[in-house]
Amino acid sequence: MSRKNIFALLVMLGLVGLIFWWEARKINFESLVTTFKGLNFFWLFVAFASMLLSYAVEAWVLHTLLKKKEDRKFGWWEMYRIPLIQALFNAITPFSSGGQPAQLVGLMQSKIDGGRASSVLLMKFVIYQGMVLINFIIAMIVSFQRVAQHFAGLAWMIVFGLVIHVVTISFLLMIMYYYNFTKKMVQVVLKPVLFFLKEEKRDKILKSSMQSIDSFYNESLVLKKEKKKVIKASILTIIQLFLYYFVVYFVLLALNVDHVNILDVLVMQIMIVMIVSIFPVPGGTGGAEVSFKTLFAGFIPSASGLILAMFLWRFITYLFGMFLGIFAVSKKPKVK
Repeated sequence: MSRKNIFALLVMLGLVGLIFWWEARKINFESLVTTFKGLNFFWLFVAFASMLLSYAVEAWVLHTLLKKKEDRKFGWWEMYRIPLIQALFNAITPFSSGGQPAQLVGLMQSKIDGGRASSVLLMKFVIYQGMVLINFIIAMIVSFQRVAQHFAGLAWMIVFGLVIHVVTISFLLMIMYYYNFTKKMVQVVLKPVLFFLKEEKRDKILKSSMQSIDSFYNESLVLKKEKKKVIKASILTIIQLFLYYFVVYFVLLALNVDHVNILDVLVMQIMIVMIVSIFPVPGGTGGAEVSFKTLFAGFIPSASGLILAMFLWRFITYLFGMFLGIFAVSKKPKVK
């Protein structure tokens, strides 16, 4: 990791710590300790296991999209470390923008061609965004009216998050099906946006954008012919997402909050994912905590229980991945 990345990591850890201190400042410390002692550690272990399995299934998705008959056998650590690296760099960069290039570097360390790796990662991203969107639409049909009625302040943020996802997926689908038009459109849009940059810098960005579009389009042609591979990756991505969504339910069970409806909990978690996507702060820090506190306050009666639940959920789904990512970056695979 570069000094810049280490600095960003320390800043995010400090920011998360500051947020939890602010939220817990009015709560009696003894009540927090008492609540912690009353935890059901079996369900807490299940929550951690669910997150680890989510990374494992994501690695399986990557392997499914990447593997070809003529390839050598990829080691399990080569694949498993990539989601961990993504978790780290998503967590320390605005809009999770660092995850994709960091995964690319990780795959190239395994002697996988950069162009091929980049294309597969883009396809993995499309499938992931598509499955998130499908889950969200189902959640809205099931429970959005109740969320809008009781949490009106978050309703517009949820809708805005949906718009961002739809625009992202639409653009990538346009590359797949309207390749020439999309390239021209990107050039028309970028030129005025980059007008104030130096010509050399502007040309470099335009060239890089065109190369990314070309690379993604070429890979999409291959994957269009391999529908079984895409279907398998899509099913695995749904499993990956649900393993992530279930973490908050297991945390509630660890806090002995066992009266909740599992469907309601899943819907709330899906809403939080959509809200977090609109925050430019790395990891959606601030937005994630506020959303959790707002949506789950009705499930957890005590203030100390709510803060502890928020911390455990955030640690498992955010900080835990950062720490695992640091290990993954340092432990490079041995590839001949």
